[in-house]
Amino acid sequence: MDAGWPTGPPRSVNLPNSITLTRIFSIPLLMWILSSSRFASGNGERELLASLVFIAAAMTDGIDGYLARKRGQITTMGILLDPLADKLLIAAAFVTLVQLNPSLVPAWIAVVVIGREFLVSGLRGIAASEGFTIEASELGKLKMVVQIVAVVAVILDHRWKEVPVYGHYFFPIHWIAYLAIWFTVCVSLVSAIDYFAAFWTKIDRRVVKRQRRAFILSRRRKPIPTPPQADRDVAAST
Repeated sequence: MDAGWPTGPPRSVNLPNSITLTRIFSIPLLMWILSSSRFASGNGERELLASLVFIAAAMTDGIDGYLARKRGQITTMGILLDPLADKLLIAAAFVTLVQLNPSLVPAWIAVVVIGREFLVSGLRGIAASEGFTIEASELGKLKMVVQIVAVVAVILDHRWKEVPVYGHYFFPIHWIAYLAIWFTVCVSLVSAIDYFAAFWTKIDRRVVKRQRRAFILSRRRKPIPTPPQADRDVAAST
């Protein structure tokens, strides 16, 4: 092939976007594993498999973004699918956990976590329509890590409350799940408030600038007043 030939525009479904689509396709698989009776629950097969699927899906969140930046394959499709895949994964996980382990994840906790995700999506959409973006804060990144720990711990808690480690020492899965869920709720609320504050500050500045620009343009376009008819007659007679 001639090296001088144009290679054409980059494909929308490239490697990073394929990884993102894999994360989306893993969501029904995760829900099926947790709700199906095909896996033996007595030995923890279902809980271990679901945890591995969720961890693998969550890890792709960082991999696709890293590859897109490194390979220069940032596309509109990837920008739209990546946050959507994150929110669908978390929403599906918490909805399933309400059925799987309601003692740790009651319905209202799922509503708070999922509501926060879609509130941020709505604010991000408004920001994009206004021509500015709101960067992800450190609280948002911490929230994602805590959510992963909470989901995995709650899934494992369905089979094991604690796991023996060495001698009389045990790994307290139940307490880790309990604390992680409540920490997830707190971080979700705080990060939502932080995101809303950043959004409100930027949108307020945009409104002020828009009003100031409109005032300046109205001053420039203000017509020059014409003298009354009597004044023009006096000026003509002189």
